[in-house]
This record gives sequence, structure tokens and C-alpha cells, in this order.
Amino acid sequence: MKSSRRLLGLDAGLRHTGWGLIDVTGNHLVPVANGVVHSEATQPISERLVTLHRGIVEIIAQYRPDETAIEETFVNKNPESTLKLGLARGAVLLAPALAGLPVAEYAPNRIKKTVVGVGHADKRQVQMMVSRILPGMTLENADSADALAVAICHAHFGPVQAFAAEHRQSGSGPRSVGTGLQQAIAAALAREAGR
Repeated sequence: MKSSRRLLGLDAGLRHTGWGLIDVTGNHLVPVANGVVHSEATQPISERLVTLHRGIVEIIAQYRPDETAIEETFVNKNPESTLKLGLARGAVLLAPALAGLPVAEYAPNRIKKTVVGVGHADKRQVQMMVSRILPGMTLENADSADALAVAICHAHFGPVQAFAAEHRQSGSGPRSVGTGLQQAIAAALAREAGR
């Protein structure tokens, strides 16, 4: 079994899809890379979807993640925007699925609560906390920070789900997983509150 896991977080959008990679070794998160795949608004939607898909395929080929996580879709007041986001998510999700990678989905509020401590944090707060949790990582922009937040959330909850499923079958008792990450986030929140 590998001693570390490489996680790819994705924040899908038709115009800008953020991506972020972290390595998880025990309770330690190590930043790897982050960026954004852009599609041109002047292109037909079919070409934009191909651009997003190819961009994520290239990232997977270059960085070889073990797992992927993405933010769940929320329903927008504008049905056209919701449809376009759904199309972008489909194109983005297809890349890890075709590569045989497991894909987890997390609600936006769960991601924000994991990283910032509150479920209705704004993009600036998410960006600031991602910088604190992953010191030394230069963030491409707010979209890549959101993608890294998804990866951080998966680092926190993904192993718990895998461990629970494994031990339901074996009959062994529960164990605390992710305590070190909780402590790192709590310490970052405390430092921020003291400023």
C-alpha cells in the first residue's frame, strides 16, 4: 500500500475550471501544483467542453493523481447557468473517470466549513485559509484556491469514508482519522483570529 496519496481537486466552470494537487502523507498535506483550464467564450460550447476535458486529461497524465474530488453542483436561479455548469462538470468528470480514478463529490458548504470553519465563507476567506493550510503554495487565482480547498476537504473526509467501509466488512471498531488535519486547520484559524 502506498504511504502517500496524491489528490486532485477540481472546481468546474465552463469559462474557468480550477485544479489543485496535494500529496497526503499521514496527516501532512504537501502542496504540489495548481492552475486553471480556460475555455474561450467565443467558441461553440462543444469546443469549450473539449478544451476543458483535454486540459484535465493533460493534468492527470502529467501529475498522476491517485484520487479526484469535485464540488457538487448547486442549483442556480438561472436555469441556463445551471445547465452550462452541468455540462462543464460532465466534461471535467469524464477525464478522471476514463483514467480509472475514484471521484468523490462534496457540497460547497462542507468544503468551506472544512477549510475555513464556516459553511458560508466567501472566496477571499477560502483563498486565505488555503494559503495558511498549504504554506509555500503560490495560488494561481481564486478558482485554483477553490480546487485546492476541494482536495483539502477530500484529504479530511476521503480516508474516513474508505476506512469506515473497510472496517464495516472486517467488523473492527471505528478509529479517528484526520485528527492532525483538524488540528492544523484549527491552528490556522486561531492564528487568523489573533491578527
